[in-house]
Amino acid sequence: MNQTNIVIRNASGILTGQRDTLARRRGDVHIRDGVIAGIGEIAPQPGEVTVDAKGGVITPGLVCTHHHLFQSMLKGVPTAIDAPLETWLRLVPSTYWSRIDETALATAASVGMAELLLSGCTTVADHHYLFADSYRYDPAHVLFDTAGRMGLRFVLARGGTTQSRRLDTDDIIPSPNEDLDTMLRRVGDLAARYNDPAPDAMRRVVLAPNTPTWGMTPDELRVSAQAARDMGIGLHSHLSETVNYVTFCMERYGMRPVQFVAEHGWTGPDVWYAHLVHLDAEEIALLASTGTGMAHCPQSNCRLGSGIAPAPAMMRAGGRVSLAVDGAASNEACDMGAEMHAAWMIHRAINGPASVTSEDVIHWATAGGAKVLGLDAVGTVREGMAADLVVHGVDQPRHAGLHDPLLAPVVSGAADVRHVFAAGRHVVVDGQIPGVDMPALMARAAQVVRGLDLAA
Repeated sequence: MNQTNIVIRNASGILTGQRDTLARRRGDVHIRDGVIAGIGEIAPQPGEVTVDAKGGVITPGLVCTHHHLFQSMLKGVPTAIDAPLETWLRLVPSTYWSRIDETALATAASVGMAELLLSGCTTVADHHYLFADSYRYDPAHVLFDTAGRMGLRFVLARGGTTQSRRLDTDDIIPSPNEDLDTMLRRVGDLAARYNDPAPDAMRRVVLAPNTPTWGMTPDELRVSAQAARDMGIGLHSHLSETVNYVTFCMERYGMRPVQFVAEHGWTGPDVWYAHLVHLDAEEIALLASTGTGMAHCPQSNCRLGSGIAPAPAMMRAGGRVSLAVDGAASNEACDMGAEMHAAWMIHRAINGPASVTSEDVIHWATAGGAKVLGLDAVGTVREGMAADLVVHGVDQPRHAGLHDPLLAPVVSGAADVRHVFAAGRHVVVDGQIPGVDMPALMARAAQVVRGLDLAA
């Protein structure tokens, strides 16, 4: 359904993605030409298409600010299911990366984006770092093409490394490296081809080396940061996921990771980091004061035993917090609904029930993510904003008894999505993705997994 005049009617309420008194609204939502044209009592209009949201809650489309879509074919690898990060890196990404052919990546991207759409996600930033000279296909084309067909906004965080990182053993297949000039030239080519600076862009490119601490030299960090800014694109990476990041920086550079990246040009409103689990108070203050964003990945961090990022403290300091699922190889169900529920639960478990509200989590997963990605026309249900909208069902047994149905998308534990609109395009209809043969996709995924294991 790609009509230009759509009205979503009869919802129980709207979570806007904004804060405080603006966090909730009621009424119908009118979509015209991909934009939210009105909210409230919308009179019937000639030629309108009506979507009945009775028994549902409307939110903005969710925004996932850090993923590794290729890992959607690497869920639950038995040798690594109980491993910490460094061992997991060797046993999963470093072991399997060279087996990811075009079919495997296309299937992984389709599965991963289907997971996201069916949990209400309309924008994803994918940190893809596998760009090997041995590949006979273009990973960026595969990813952008899949996102275009499925209707998601897609940010390619183009990864890579100039330095090999030693993990817990030297007995691994090295991940692909590039010299800095080659990396920057290739990123520049992608930016010229795909990057749209518009606040409602469907395609973006950012520079995203795997880690600033291990993946580049200090001089290369400075050069790469300036190069990205000269291209007009953002910067992204992993940081402080485990205590080993802190130990390495203290031993090598005599400072903590956030201080290190700040001294090399890698902080600012055009920068965001995945994880940021191991921060002290000074690092939180530095991130907040520079506008540097956090992609909070609670389920992956719990799954790998890495710890719990201080997202509420970052929020209270005025920092920019967003939500992300991370790769499916360390989060075996990349469901943004489940991610919101986990974020709401774990902080309350360690810091008390007042540490984070359901409205805070919705903000992280919508407006917070859009701000981190620089998509200022996305992420809130307001007149004039892009029509990225989700109708969450609240009529399953787990919702029965809810005194406040608008809490359901966060507190009920998993996504139950009926409809999703991205830029006004109806990309999930009655819980199904138009044009996607789900049984065929599942069969193709099973075939890819068999092939990956047979190549071992």
